[in-house]
Order: sequence, then structure tokens, then C-alpha cells
Amino acid sequence: MKRYFVTGSYGQIGMDLIPAMLERYGKENVVATGRKKINPTFKELDVIYHRLDVRDHYGLRNLLVEYDIDIILHNASVLSATGEKNPQLAHEINFEGFYNVLEATRELNLEQLFAPSSIAAFGPTTPLVNTPNDTIMQPTTIYGISKVYVELMGEYYNKKYGLNFRSLRYPGVLAPSEPGGGTTDFAIWAVFEAIKNKKYECFLSKDVRLPFMMMSDCLKSTFDLIEAPDDKLKHRSFNVTGMSFTPEELANAIKEYIPEFEMTYKPDFRDAIARSWPQSLDDSAAREEWDWNPEFPFDKMVIEMLDGVSEKLGISYK
Repeated sequence: MKRYFVTGSYGQIGMDLIPAMLERYGKENVVATGRKKINPTFKELDVIYHRLDVRDHYGLRNLLVEYDIDIILHNASVLSATGEKNPQLAHEINFEGFYNVLEATRELNLEQLFAPSSIAAFGPTTPLVNTPNDTIMQPTTIYGISKVYVELMGEYYNKKYGLNFRSLRYPGVLAPSEPGGGTTDFAIWAVFEAIKNKKYECFLSKDVRLPFMMMSDCLKSTFDLIEAPDDKLKHRSFNVTGMSFTPEELANAIKEYIPEFEMTYKPDFRDAIARSWPQSLDDSAAREEWDWNPEFPFDKMVIEMLDGVSEKLGISYK
């Protein structure tokens, strides 16, 4: 069995990814890392956990050697909205941190490096509808620029050193847990506030359309790609998606289950960010090269989110 190493384990994706990896690969084969102390959830799962700042190249390298790691899943990243508030920190974590992981993978001749990208890697000059897998990438945020860097450096190391780099351009990821500072977070906050307060003030305009996927599909796409045979892959970075919707469409869908719910709109700086991103994605390359197929359409997502958040909060919406 291969041994896996995860950075950014306390992020929105990491908190669901780690338990899924333990079940899939065995807890003795998964090492989780992050900048915080181990949390009660990971303690209960008996996770192998180490505090690590990805800016610490030597600490990173030592752990990879100590645990004889084969595959890295590098999730540590400062997200879009947070990055715009502190671009200096975003540069340190997203650029320097990734470079440390990339170099450690090369130096130790590890089997694979998976580092997610994002729809933020695209920009206003990109075709926004059914965005192709191979297209113009001129992002306008430090987060988006960092993801282009991840993709291009991964491609470069693959061609120059034969490093097995793989990446997914995640859209907004939906789960019944509090998100971590992204522009697509409105969709999760809307469900939380609908159940708690029956109202939500959205920081995007009502007509901004963005692509999303459920967390279960996010994890499925991640596992599918890292386990795909290398000789099947023509690309190193892939679009993946599950659905697209606007805040107004989400509000109307929630109102079918919570009729008194009201969403108002007060766009802030995140509205301009969202408008520079794709409205929908063409994920045909992923479908053709490693059989990607999402399981959650929009209607099923709404019910799943309402049920999940309701259970988390201990408040019935029915």
C-alpha cells in the first residue's frame, strides 16, 4: 500500500478528505499536516498528524523521509477573498509553499504530487461559458495567479524531470461545514443562514453564475485522478464540475423547502472576482482521460446541503 501525505488538512476540503483517505487507504498510510494543533475530530480518528508550515522546507522534507511517503496531496493554500486582504501571506503560502513541496517531491523522487488548482486560475479574458480545458489564463487575484503558477510549474517539472504532477481546477465546493474564505462561500452561508435565521445578505449580485460541485464529488474526482494510470493522461491539469447556478437560483431552490427564506444582495469586492471567473466549465478532457462523472446535480445538492446543515446545527428546517 502506498503512503500519502496531506498538507492543509484543516481546510474545508481537508476536513472531509482525511477521513475519506483513512477509510480508503488505511490510517497507517495517511499522514495529515497543518499549522494548527490536532483537533478533536482527528484525535478521535487516531490520525497520524504533525504540525507543519509548508514554508519550512526542511521540516517538510524530514517528515516525507520519516514516513517514507509516496504521494503528496498539497492542499495548503490561502483562498481568494482572504488572499486579496493579505496578498503577502498568500504569496508566501501559495507560491513559496508550493515550490517547497515541488522541490521536495523532485529531490526525494516521490511517486506523485497532486496539487489542486481552481477556477480562479481563469480570468476575464477567458471564455466564461463552457470554459475549455485549454484556454487563456489571465487571473486578476493573487490566489488565481498562484494557481496558474502551480499548473505551469507542475507541467515544467513533469517535462524536465519526469515528475508525476496532477491537478484539478476545483469549482466552488459545497459541504455542510463552515468554509474557509473563498468567493464561492456564499452558497454555503446561504444554507446555514436559511436554517438559522431564514434570511441571508449575499456578498455577490443575484445574477452571478458560477460552477460548483458537492464535496463528495470533489473527493471522488481527487481519488479518480490520483489513481488514474499515468499513460492515460494527456493533460496534467483538468477542469471538473458538477453544476452551475446563481445566488438567485439557489435562493429560489431553498425557498421550496423554507418558504419564508429571503436573500438580499449587497455586492462587495468579491462580486468583481466572481464575474472574472467561468460561469460553466467544459470537463470533457477529464471525462475522456480518466472517466470523470459527477454524481450530484443541482436539485440533489440542495436537499443534501439542507439536510447536512440541519443535522450539524441541530435545527430542523422541515
